[in-house]
Amino acid sequence: MQKRVSLKTIADELGVSSATVSLVLNGKNQNGRVSKEMSQKISDKAAELNYIPNSLAKGLKAGKSRTIGLIIADISNLFFGALALHIQNFAEEKGYTVIIGNTNEQLGEMEKLIKFLYARQVEGLIITPTEKSQTLLKKLIHNKIPFVLVDRTFPELPVNSVLIDNYEISYKSAQHLIEKGCKRIGLVTYMQDHYHINERRRGCEDALKHAGLYNPDIMEEVRYDFLKNDMKKAICNLLSTKEKIDGIFFTTNSISINGVKELIKNNINIQKDIQIMCFDENDAFYILPYTVPFIKQPIKEMAKNAVELLIDQIEMKNEGTKNIVLGAELVLNENMMYL
Repeated sequence: MQKRVSLKTIADELGVSSATVSLVLNGKNQNGRVSKEMSQKISDKAAELNYIPNSLAKGLKAGKSRTIGLIIADISNLFFGALALHIQNFAEEKGYTVIIGNTNEQLGEMEKLIKFLYARQVEGLIITPTEKSQTLLKKLIHNKIPFVLVDRTFPELPVNSVLIDNYEISYKSAQHLIEKGCKRIGLVTYMQDHYHINERRRGCEDALKHAGLYNPDIMEEVRYDFLKNDMKKAICNLLSTKEKIDGIFFTTNSISINGVKELIKNNINIQKDIQIMCFDENDAFYILPYTVPFIKQPIKEMAKNAVELLIDQIEMKNEGTKNIVLGAELVLNENMMYL
């Protein structure tokens, strides 16, 4: 590996002091203490040697790293991938670098990432927390470490968070299936005790109960670590009921795409034999020969709010905690018509 080029490297090449090189490359030569000719030579030599400023070292000298950590639950999920991209973009606009870590929904991985990121001197964290991570978050609160939860939260904890109104949009989605004429609507959700997952299930089930259509026997749960196998069983269970189901509500992006795959494998004519409702947009929906309605989360807005909330904490601009709840949209067709 090529040795990092330092200020001293450039200084030695030109026979000047490191302080002189620092004045020029850090934009502090306003008073002309270094001649224009020497300033140009220093700039040219820095470019020739591919000098890269060590912003972390400079930040640490000033007591700040200008770096934040992002802990994502599942980077392979399109929703989280898009969320990470927008968070990185908004953070960079504010002058912060983002270090991203992935937990794969594992509590132990989340704990390791928190330790790793703080060893790298991050100033704060944006987290999509794993199940049962309350104790880890309580430690962050106790240690006065700035952090924001995004997409998920624990209502019992005094934390900053950004998420959507999962109950409301899930209720509306189930209502849409009912309005389309569905009488036997099943649900497929994760076997998890997450607030956002519970709210999605509650919203769907309440809409069905209010319409007199709720049936606990067609509410299926799948495990994150065994999603493909469990989804195969869940769809098989729903298709083998004595009374034919005519609608399914899928509660996450990963569940939706795997559910659609299983229905296709079973030669189900989606939206004719069975109406479906999916969570989150997926490019695959646009190449299918039928319309797939889905819930569109305001990912860019979620990212922007999370970054701003965190930076306000880091720069001590806000007191107490703030919980931002955004609305989601129900996209009913390929022309992006919204409910």
